[in-house]
Amino acid sequence: MASSLTVVGALWALLSFLSAAISCTSFFMPYWLFGSQMGKPVSFSTFRRCTYPAHTEEKSLVMVEECGRYASFSAIPSLSWQISTLVTGIGCALLLLVSLSAVLGCCIGDLISRMTGRLQGGVQFVAGLLISSGCALYPLGWNSPEIQQACGNASSQFQLGTCKLGWAYYCTGGGAAVSMLICTWMSCFAGKRKKPSPY
Repeated sequence: MASSLTVVGALWALLSFLSAAISCTSFFMPYWLFGSQMGKPVSFSTFRRCTYPAHTEEKSLVMVEECGRYASFSAIPSLSWQISTLVTGIGCALLLLVSLSAVLGCCIGDLISRMTGRLQGGVQFVAGLLISSGCALYPLGWNSPEIQQACGNASSQFQLGTCKLGWAYYCTGGGAAVSMLICTWMSCFAGKRKKPSPY
């Protein structure tokens, strides 16, 4: 089976796939922020939530212990979380696209040249920058009433109150950092030089 990648390129493909998988999986997990409401643990991401209040038929308020996404894009609690969802989602899609083409380069000859490897590295850098921007925008939404209810009414922008950042937030940003700093550099040496044509 022919490969269009060098040894560094094969490592780049593996690392690209791992960092994309970590960032994308963590982006979809509702464990970016942990808090408590009505004695129950709650967690949030930019567009999902676990354990939420709901009214019963008797008009009393209970906490529903299940995870789900917000009913609509406009239902996301703050504008900064809406923007964060968009830019992080676009960044994850770009990372997945590059990582899948890199993995295909391990199996298909002449798929990735030096030039296309560098181009894909540029795309990885932009994707990592988008995901990092999404992570940076996330704390701007901590002043929304929904978050304040879960954080002891003490949260505001960049102030968590009684809440804690979750592992998914760190994994999303960590995957983006690896893509931006390591994968982008490795992509410069990923593709094999084209052999001159005998004709």
